[in-house]
Amino acid sequence: MCGRSSLTKTEKEIEERFKATFYSEELERYNPLPNFNVAPTHMHPVITSQDPNHFHLFKWGLVPFWSKDNKSGAKMINARIETIAEKTAFKSLLNSKRCIVPMDGFYEWKTEGKNKVPFRIVTKDQAIFAVAGLWDCWKSPITGELIYTFTVITGPPNTLMEQIHNRMPAILHPENEKLWLDPDIKPHEVIQSLIPYPSENMEAYPVSDKVNNVRINEPSLIEPVKNAPKPIQTSLFF
Repeated sequence: MCGRSSLTKTEKEIEERFKATFYSEELERYNPLPNFNVAPTHMHPVITSQDPNHFHLFKWGLVPFWSKDNKSGAKMINARIETIAEKTAFKSLLNSKRCIVPMDGFYEWKTEGKNKVPFRIVTKDQAIFAVAGLWDCWKSPITGELIYTFTVITGPPNTLMEQIHNRMPAILHPENEKLWLDPDIKPHEVIQSLIPYPSENMEAYPVSDKVNNVRINEPSLIEPVKNAPKPIQTSLFF
C-alpha cells in the first residue's frame, strides 16, 4: 500500500523535471506545494496521457465515472499491478486514462514489536520521481460538479522495501515515463514496464511519528530522527 507521500520541491523544479507546466489558475485555487505529508483526498499534481505537457491537480482516491457517489475515493487510493487489467474500476482506464504522479518521497510504516515506525523512502538517483497512476472524472448527479481523481499503482516490493512493507509504489524508470503516457501502447505491453525500482537506487530512513497526523505539514517531517538506526539501504553486493 502507498498511502502517504511528499512533494516538497518548488513549482519551477517540478516543471523542469517533467518538461511540463502548471495551469496558474489551478495553483491559485488549490496551492498544494510544497506538501510534506500528502494524504488521500489531498489535491496533487499529475500528468495525464491526454495532456502530457501540463500538470493537473486531481484528488488522491479514485472515483470511477460510473460510481453512484464519491465515497469510493477513500478506499481506492491504490491499484495493484497484478489485477489492474482485470478489475472493473481500472481496466478501462488502462487504455486512455493513465497518468504519472510526481513524488520526492513516500512514507511507509515498519512493524517493530508492538510499534509501527514511520520511514521515508526516496530515490537516490532522482530528486523527483514519477509513479504510475490511473485517473478518472466523476460527475455529481446532484450538483453536476466534475471531480477528477487518481489512484497510485503498487506492486511487489524490491529487496529494500520488503524489509519495511510487502508493497511499494510503481516507480517508473525515467525512460519509461513517456511510454506509460503513450495512449498508442496497449495495456498488456505498458504493464510490462512496471517493474520494481532497483533497491540500490533507493534509501529508507526513520522519521518523526508526527507524520502519522495528516494535519501536520512541515519540513521537519522529512528529516531523519535523531539517534535513530542507520538508514535502510541495499547494495549490489549485499
